[in-house]
Amino acid sequence: MQAHERRYRTLFISDVHLGTRGCQSGQLLDFLREVESDTIYLVGDIVDGWRMKQGWYWPQEHNDVVQKLLRKVRKHVRVVYIPGNHDEFLKDYLGTHFGGVEVASHAIHEGPDGRRYLVVHGDDFDVVVRHAKWLAYLGDWAYESALLISSYVNLLRRHLGLTYWSLSQWAKLKVKNAVSFIGDYEAALVNEAKRHGVDGIICGHIHHAAIHDTLGIRYMNCGDWVESCTALAETYDGTFELIRWTASAPQRSVPELATTRAAAA
Repeated sequence: MQAHERRYRTLFISDVHLGTRGCQSGQLLDFLREVESDTIYLVGDIVDGWRMKQGWYWPQEHNDVVQKLLRKVRKHVRVVYIPGNHDEFLKDYLGTHFGGVEVASHAIHEGPDGRRYLVVHGDDFDVVVRHAKWLAYLGDWAYESALLISSYVNLLRRHLGLTYWSLSQWAKLKVKNAVSFIGDYEAALVNEAKRHGVDGIICGHIHHAAIHDTLGIRYMNCGDWVESCTALAETYDGTFELIRWTASAPQRSVPELATTRAAAA
């Protein structure tokens, strides 16, 4: 089936970071043109207010992303914006609408099968962001530096005919403290979902896309549009897919998709 024939009940997109040079706005535009849905949740850090305070960067392509989302609203797509830490300035406008886009602190999404999912960005469960914002800014600088290094490394790799390699993604999976942080973060989000009495949680924030049930409840992370270019998609039967959008071609994570379908059956 061609990508443009794909339609979903719901899409969940997080960590776009419009206003930064690392944002893969072209890939996101391609995705939004090719994949349709009835509802879109923008799960935080869509606009990077932190980076824009340090220096204005807003190319036409970033504006095109905003306009594309607003056009979807005019075509009766429901769009819900849940601010994160990088776009925390929008938390002053919770409960309001911008161009038809709903702004909310969180949401309870109900699937067609009756299952309920708490939707949050996830920054409230990151100890660094909550209690040491200066350290979070330092981490943000380190991440930008890793992206810059990756760009030079991948320029060489392309000349050698090799595939894309991400320094930051490698660090997340290989550095012991990073792996531990991801595990602790997932456990905190799962506990919050249990506290709300829901069937699962949908989040972003750590730029690590995932779908799993290993902690006793469904945990789903949208990923990001800086490196991985991933989105979470809900089909009309309540199945969730993790879509990796690469070079105008959707790639669905087979092991995670198989797990999701088995759990929803």
